[in-house]
Amino acid sequence: MKRVSLDELMKLHSSFTYGQCYAYIMELLDAGKLKPVKSAGTNGKSPALCLSYWMTEEDKPYGELEEELKFRLEPMISIEYYLAHPEEYQKDRRWVLLLNEYLRLNRELMEQPESVNERSFEIWNREKFLSKEQGYKILKRCGIDAVFFNMYETAEPLSYYSNNRRTPQIMLILENKDTFFSMRKALLDGKPEILGEEIGTLIYGGGKRIVKSFRDFELSAEPYMKYSGNQIYYFGDLDYEGVGIYESLLRQCAEGHRPVPFVSAYEKMLEKAGQIAELPDTKEQQNRKIGEEFFSNFSEETVRHMLEILETGRYIPQEILNVSDF
Repeated sequence: MKRVSLDELMKLHSSFTYGQCYAYIMELLDAGKLKPVKSAGTNGKSPALCLSYWMTEEDKPYGELEEELKFRLEPMISIEYYLAHPEEYQKDRRWVLLLNEYLRLNRELMEQPESVNERSFEIWNREKFLSKEQGYKILKRCGIDAVFFNMYETAEPLSYYSNNRRTPQIMLILENKDTFFSMRKALLDGKPEILGEEIGTLIYGGGKRIVKSFRDFELSAEPYMKYSGNQIYYFGDLDYEGVGIYESLLRQCAEGHRPVPFVSAYEKMLEKAGQIAELPDTKEQQNRKIGEEFFSNFSEETVRHMLEILETGRYIPQEILNVSDF
């Protein structure tokens, strides 16, 4: 027999109301698994409960798990949640112990940044435990912020063509694949400039994908691409989505890597559009909430012309320009 206090019993079921705790303890008493220590007195509530009990060691709920939580885990692992919910610790125990072992033996590995999947496998031997399974829930229950593990999210790698690696240089992000291929062909054919600018590197944006790709720019880009004196241009469709992609990318990029619109390319689009009887209709369900960041790079006359096209439900696809223009 082992002595256990009323407080200890109630902490094991902290989510219970007092009435539920009373009923639970009465069940244990009726089953002979608890015996009150009468000399301990009662808690003074109604209905009253004894302040201390004798409990058969093998019948103590989660007794061994409680001892493990209190004495085997690393100090930085909070045990508060699991002491209050021992049934959850029983389910999570395998993962908590692997985390505990990692913190005890391999903490120095966190000095080197790793991807989320790499760190996940390093800790739990499951690469998707954080991204697809219950890894973040386990960390939350253990009171540890994921930032502590020095991880980074990975995006699709940048697709680009380097015409040269000189610095400083102009790098141009292109929204669509056709324009990327056409400009690359022009550069491969030996053209020194494209629309008045000497382009060192073309980057294929792939629509909205470029926003996520640029989150890892400092980690994934080649050293010459990160040179602080480089200029980054952006060129996409002249529609609400194209402008929105640029503005999202602008907010995502760190200081020193923020793109500006490739003005001469947009002006060439407008020039060619003026020769077309009817521009295509704007695609449906585009988010029309755009700011001023994009338009602030153009003359008043150019902005007026652009807004006139957008507000009349038309747009200019990037593909209006082709290899002959470049």
